[in-house]
Amino acid sequence: MNKVFPDAGSAIADLEDGASIMVGGFGLCGIPENLIDAARRKGVRNLTVISNNAGVGDFGLGKLLETRQISRVIGSYVGENKRLEEQALKGEVELLLNPQGTLAERIRAGGAGVAGFYTPTGVGTMVSEGKEVREFEGRKYVLERALTADFAFIKAWKGDRWGNLVYRKTARNFNPVMATAARVTIAEVEHLVELGELDPDAIHTPGVYVKRLFLGTAYEKRIEKRTTRARA
Repeated sequence: MNKVFPDAGSAIADLEDGASIMVGGFGLCGIPENLIDAARRKGVRNLTVISNNAGVGDFGLGKLLETRQISRVIGSYVGENKRLEEQALKGEVELLLNPQGTLAERIRAGGAGVAGFYTPTGVGTMVSEGKEVREFEGRKYVLERALTADFAFIKAWKGDRWGNLVYRKTARNFNPVMATAARVTIAEVEHLVELGELDPDAIHTPGVYVKRLFLGTAYEKRIEKRTTRARA
């Protein structure tokens, strides 16, 4: 069983217009740079993207916003992306915001096969508008539906040809939970290792969730904001 593809382009050969994609990362940390670039080159349009945020103007998912390939964003934070803000305010992109913990749990529920869950987060605010609200033991909870997608674009540190993945430090973020919640999970890895090289107790995403993977290249790993001060 070999799930390894030669590159990002071949791994997304069946990505079509109108697809929904979960994209791992938090800010610019742990984002699947190669897969985003491949989607841009492929030119697919009318995409629904599920991601904590949408990168910045010229990097990460900002590259797909720049080429107008995204029509809908489901996420929790847009503060660093002026392009997304502008397109959302003009009605060019549909923006559905979630509290960050709610977004994570909606994805986790999707991967676990749970249709929905009740949470107190957002009760009495615009977050709960149009949703069922129930009371449990004197406290109100809003019903949130699970999230799934056609594809999950995942970035990992190491992977073997069966698709077992290990993430590195904060680059782990949304990647593991998204890997469980898509019909086709595609992972790009910094290091492609032989079977048996990964400690079974250290594997974060078992290969059963991963359909395809490839060795990524030319990572920029940008930092959103770099603050420095002059030496004394």
